Amino acid sequence: MTSAYFTNPLAFLVQVLFGFFAGVVLLRFLLQWVRADFYNPISQFVVRVTTPVLRPLRRVIPGYAGLDPAALVLAWLVKAGELGILALLLSLPVNPLGALAWALPGLVDLTITLLIFGVLIRAILSWFNPGSYGGHPLADLLDSLTEPVMGPARRLLPPFGGLDLSPMLVMIGLILLKMLLLPPLNLLTGSPF
Repeated sequence: MTSAYFTNPLAFLVQVLFGFFAGVVLLRFLLQWVRADFYNPISQFVVRVTTPVLRPLRRVIPGYAGLDPAALVLAWLVKAGELGILALLLSLPVNPLGALAWALPGLVDLTITLLIFGVLIRAILSWFNPGSYGGHPLADLLDSLTEPVMGPARRLLPPFGGLDLSPMLVMIGLILLKMLLLPPLNLLTGSPF
């Protein structure tokens, strides 16, 4: 009883801290991929938080085609560290290679989750300030981040009667993708999470 009393809060803190940093690093990679505006204040925050850790890794992993693979590797390593620490806290058998393998479905999950929340927040922001682009830095960044999935959905399901249902279509599609993709990936990597 005493063990679980301290283990659960500690596991929660590990998930929050490592998950936040892995998310920010992954967000940096995704923002580069969609060619988002890096002069945006939120992009600047992401760059400032991740650059000190990425700088040494970039010496080993150079950029490629305008992308920063070092950011993707760092997100993978942070996720592997999180899962390795959680396995130790929960007294699960763990080895470093196992944690690296478990991190792959974790990164896929994190990517899809970032997109789901991006679409959701973008839809909510559109209720308060419909049709205004170039306004709030968060709205601009979310537009850049989610447009690769929102554009095709909008073409498939155009707005009718002033109601845009494409965000709902995208979120349903992303949740289905998560449900179909993660179980086989977890099984393939032997992830206990």
